[in-house]
Parts: sequence; C-alpha cells; structure tokens
Amino acid sequence: MELTQSQIYSPPPGFFRRLSVLDWVYGAALAAGVLFALSRFGAHMDYYEKAILVLSAPTFAWLGWHWKPVRWLIALLAVLALSSISLYGGVLDAANQKFLLKYGLSSQSAVLWMSTLFFLSTLFYWGGLLTRSDFGGAVGSKLCWAAVVMGFTGMLARWYESYLIGTDVGHIPISNLYEVFVLFSLITALFYLYYEQHYATRQLGPFVLLVISAAVGFLLWYTVNREASQIQPLVPALQSWWMKIHVPANFIGYGTFSLAAMVSAAYLLKSKGVFADRLPALDVLDDVMYKAIAVGFAFFTIATILGALWAAEAWGGYWSWDPKETWALIVWLNYAAWLHMRLMKGLRGQVAAWWALIGLLVTTFAFLGVNMFLSGLHSYGQL
Repeated sequence: MELTQSQIYSPPPGFFRRLSVLDWVYGAALAAGVLFALSRFGAHMDYYEKAILVLSAPTFAWLGWHWKPVRWLIALLAVLALSSISLYGGVLDAANQKFLLKYGLSSQSAVLWMSTLFFLSTLFYWGGLLTRSDFGGAVGSKLCWAAVVMGFTGMLARWYESYLIGTDVGHIPISNLYEVFVLFSLITALFYLYYEQHYATRQLGPFVLLVISAAVGFLLWYTVNREASQIQPLVPALQSWWMKIHVPANFIGYGTFSLAAMVSAAYLLKSKGVFADRLPALDVLDDVMYKAIAVGFAFFTIATILGALWAAEAWGGYWSWDPKETWALIVWLNYAAWLHMRLMKGLRGQVAAWWALIGLLVTTFAFLGVNMFLSGLHSYGQL
C-alpha cells in the first residue's frame, strides 16, 4: 500500500528555520547595539561587564523571539537612554538645567514617572475589575508598560550619572535599597505583563500591582526621608563583579515569589466566591502561581550559590550564618518544600494558595525586615 502525501511524516522545521526576516533583523540590531556600546563605553567597563554586555545580545534576542513586546521595549529604551546621555553631554549638572532631563530623562525624574504610572496603573486595573470594564484593564496594562519603560530608563540614566560623578564611583545601579526597590518593581511588573499576555487576562493586574505599588510607596518614603536617591560610591564588599549577576538573580526570585503570593490571594478570593465571575478559572490561577514559584525558585537557587561564591571572595568563607544568609536559606527551604509537595504529593487548592501567600511574609522579611531589624555582614544595605 502506498502512503499518500498527507500520511508521510515531515519533521517540524528547526527553531532557526522558523525565524522570520524581522526576527533576524532584530537579532542583528541587538548585535550592532552591543558593538556600538562597546566602542562608545567600553573604556569604562571591566572584562566582566563587557562579557555581560556581549552575552546580553543572544539573551535578549531569544527573549524577543519568544515574547514580541521585548523588541519594542529594548528599542524604546535604547532611544530614551541615548537621548538622556546626549542631553547630559558629559555634565552632571545638566539635569538641573535642561528641561527634558529635569522633567523626564534624568534618573530621579524617570523613577518618579515610573512611580506615578504604577500608581495610576493600579487604580485603572482595580477600576476595570470592579466595574467589569475592559477599558480599565486595557489602560492599566498600557500604564504598567509605560512605568516599566520609565523605570528602566531611570536605571540606565542613573548608571551613566554615576560615571559622571567619577569613574571610581560609577557602577551598575543595584547596590542599595533605593536601587533594588526600583529593580524589584520592574522585574515583578515584567513577569506579570508576560503572564497577562500568555493567559490573555488582565484580571490579575489589580492584585499584582498592589504589591508593586506598596514597593513604590516605600521607595518614595525612603527617598524623601533618607535622601536615598543620591548616588554613593560602592562600599568595598560590593566592589565585585559578583554583584552584577547575584543581585538581579536574587530579585527575579523575590519578584516572582511576590507575584505568586498576589495570585494566590486572587485564588483564595475566588474560592470564597469573591469576584468569582470576574477572575480567571482556578486552574489558571493555580498554574500561574506554580510557574511563578518555579521560575523564582530556580533563580533564587542560582543567586544563593552565587552569593556563597561572592562571600568566599569577600569574607573568606562560603557561609557564615549572617542574618541575611540565614533568612535567604529560610526562603529557599520554604519554596523548596512548596515545590516538593506540589510535584511529589500533588499539592493544590487553598492549602497551596495559603502557603504561597504566607511565603510573601517570609520573603518580605528576608528582603527588607533583616535590613530593618538585624545587623550583620550585609549591614551596608540597612535602613
């Protein structure tokens, strides 16, 4: 018997064969951007920063190929960051003299815009949920994206501003509470926006934006009361290339754990009949919660290992039971147990949701409470 054409198995095309011309143009643009950055700013980078920059091209290419919004986000950030650098013209005081810097593209102005946009996004998301309005959710989503753009613009501008203060002062802006609260807000928002598109629902925005708005509220209080927005030289313990990879990995963990906790709050409300006809199905909420914790656990594990290697270099030992290290271990054990119960025992439902929600308290204390109430080798990050 002869096989018809439809019966002959044809293997699916490989990944690279599935890429379109626009995909390749996007990848080429990233490579060109990396080469431009190396030629323009390479003199201010060490070998590790150059390696990170080079690796960023395939990383963001892969992200952009799998999640299209990353493309225009990177393009927009490149335009805004280069505009900010051009307006400064190598003079830090230009931030007080030029209109666009003073009210938009300096680091402090951009972070204030980010904060305002996150607050507005929260209001519109909640308005959309309470009034059953698709318009409110759509506006909230766009405002959230705008906040992400301004936040990353502020971070990139701050990085450049630190070098304008002095080449010995310049550093990636992830070294103190002010900077990592901005980072936390942006990471949490980006992961939420990905899940929003992936699951085609905006009904989780009101919950996730609450934790982001809380972080932004603390950031503003901290800025006003402690003048935390001022750029300071790095303390000796932070003058290490480990910081550039340990801190982002750590805050991907914190951000996704927080996202999972807010989704679990939505799960519990729906289980009790609150917003039951407005929130996604319980299976969807459960899936988002699980995936967020799984991603966060992977990155938090990497961050913990990197932190131990950094500690060995900075303090001569991989582990010293410093309060920050101890609470990081508690966070890791908490989510390791959650995932074990999920994968081995089929943990689902309200127990899993309550566990994820309570996990936010553990995570918050490890992130912020240790800095407020305990002292140790990580005291350079205290309030």
